Amino acid sequence: MRTLQRVATDADAGRKVKYFVRGDMGVSCHQFASLKARAGLRVNGAAARANDLLKPGDVVSVLLEETTAVAAIPDPAPVNVAYEDADILIIDKPAPLACQCSPKQAGMTLENRLAHRYPGMVFRPLNRLDRGTSGLLAAAKHAHAAQVLQKQLHTDAFVREYLAVVEGRMTGEGVIDAPIAKVEAASVRRVVDYDRGKPAVTRYQVVRSGDDYSLVRLRLETGRTHQIRVHLSHLGHPVAGDFLYGREDPRLPGRFALHSTYIRLNHPVTGAVIECESPLPQELLL
Repeated sequence: MRTLQRVATDADAGRKVKYFVRGDMGVSCHQFASLKARAGLRVNGAAARANDLLKPGDVVSVLLEETTAVAAIPDPAPVNVAYEDADILIIDKPAPLACQCSPKQAGMTLENRLAHRYPGMVFRPLNRLDRGTSGLLAAAKHAHAAQVLQKQLHTDAFVREYLAVVEGRMTGEGVIDAPIAKVEAASVRRVVDYDRGKPAVTRYQVVRSGDDYSLVRLRLETGRTHQIRVHLSHLGHPVAGDFLYGREDPRLPGRFALHSTYIRLNHPVTGAVIECESPLPQELLL
């Protein structure tokens, strides 16, 4: 169980506990209701009520209770953790490896590996990665952290950058502003569609270019499914090995040359800036 604490200041004198917890501590209405139901709200170590008034120096504690999900089958395969504390994880995911268990997902996933390493923890990924994409993925360890971080997604506070090896000679830098839609209801494939697509924006900068392949660094401003893959294919430079939007490459079995290389976020509890980087895997140096 995770406990959050914050000390009331002179400016908080006479303020109701509920406004302090929901405002300053960022606890959602749903989570606050749960706190009241199970006596998870404390002031100076004693049970508190929502309408109690604070005094300067009061220590307000919130006891976050983890919800229980259907347990994934634990998989003892290794997990490369790039950053960890009591509230968040940043994992460096290999490829090919799916992120989460589902009825359509055969075989073990990252969620199964985490179930072995962190028994009882509910897996709450913030930026999901395709099975064929490697690299950094952020996850919350409890519902409060997930709720705070979800608000950061698609803002300047949560930065995601990728490296992609693409087909052909690509040069320069720019912004791909092209809406994305599903091809059809039963398909996983997406396409640029200016009539019915949802807004999708990707910034790119070519790091290195060659006749056969180029290395591109990309930053997501939105988070559409397959966004980078669709946008690069739309430009005529599909990700190398992308069997859905380009051509399969026998040198990249089960994956394609896309890697989540950088994440920056504001910590959901302390507010500190957390940054992680992961270099391009050796197998993508085509």
